[in-house]
Amino acid sequence: MAEAQNIPVGSTTAGSIAVAAESTVATRMSAPPSYDVADFPVPHGREEEWRFTPLERLRGLHDGTAINGEGTDGGIRVEVSAPEGVIQETVGRDDARVGKAGKPVDRIAAQAYSSFEKASVVTVPKETVLTEPIRIAVHGEGGTAFAHQVIELGAFAEALVVIDHTGDAVLAANVDFIVGDGAKLTVVSVQDWDDKAVHVAQHNALVGRDASFKSVVVTFGGDLVRLHPRVEYAGTGGEAELFGLYVTDAGQHQEHRLLVDHNTPHCKSNVVYKGALQGDDAHAVWIGDVLIEAAAEGTDTYEMNRNLVLTDGARVDSVPNLEIETGEIVGAGHASATGRFDDEQLFYLQSRGIPEDEARRLVVRGFFAELVQQIGLPDVEERLIAKIEEELEATVA
Repeated sequence: MAEAQNIPVGSTTAGSIAVAAESTVATRMSAPPSYDVADFPVPHGREEEWRFTPLERLRGLHDGTAINGEGTDGGIRVEVSAPEGVIQETVGRDDARVGKAGKPVDRIAAQAYSSFEKASVVTVPKETVLTEPIRIAVHGEGGTAFAHQVIELGAFAEALVVIDHTGDAVLAANVDFIVGDGAKLTVVSVQDWDDKAVHVAQHNALVGRDASFKSVVVTFGGDLVRLHPRVEYAGTGGEAELFGLYVTDAGQHQEHRLLVDHNTPHCKSNVVYKGALQGDDAHAVWIGDVLIEAAAEGTDTYEMNRNLVLTDGARVDSVPNLEIETGEIVGAGHASATGRFDDEQLFYLQSRGIPEDEARRLVVRGFFAELVQQIGLPDVEERLIAKIEEELEATVA
């Protein structure tokens, strides 16, 4: 069962914290995955997968009125910096690698798949172990864009990829991660958009036999950000770790909807997402779905979401779902909790001479520390810590 502090469940009263109890809705009640936009009806906000999303702020991405901007990239600029040996290609929709990691699961993802002109494919050949990261900079220049990115690792390759989103854009995208047998891929996706940006994306990971996939999603900016990370396994022994960090400010809507589909025996997954919220109408949504199919014996999985509410006027909806079709598993569990500052932690720090403002900063920094450390790149970690400090300045200063 989901864990929660003494906060009214489902409360929508102004200035309160809302925590959704464990959903009774199965993880597969939405429309079947498809590349065809026509297979998904236009959402109206009453559907389970859209009930938390403010559709009027999607700028037409959900109903077909959004039009790809001028130029090949539709108002975004993409720059890839990669070490020697990495292969970069621009391909069409008919390339076998495009869509291999997973089909679109909602109308916006299908619209993005149908609307992009060229896909970017970055390949790390088999047995190549990179000592420097691949960096992909996505910068919005005020337009509307539909995009498709593929990251592919050959067997026993190892790589770290940083995808950095900045600027202003209305962007719908699909991002595919194909992790070959025995390969190891770490992906850091940073959403540091300007205040008016809208970003909706589906991330698909296909994890090979004895391969490992780590995703670190960091969300700060944007008017509306809705990300849908999904994991499936292509062979036994695969491992997936999904980490997330978000700071939601006044008026922002940040939504992270995850699905780990254990469709193969003897695979593992671990999900940890943490968020901090501040300001009127700050709204964070976390949906964590884990499906253990009948064939997935020996599965070991756990998911957790924690939220720290810094001011009145913020709302959190946190919904963990766990669907199990076989009893032959190693372990499965989930937890969700939302609350304010821990008074005991603050008292402890203040009793040792630390001023209250600094004590609050230390508590927040400690709350996020384990996730920042998962990145493994000092320059990115330092930048994110500085960004967290900047975001919290107005609240805890």
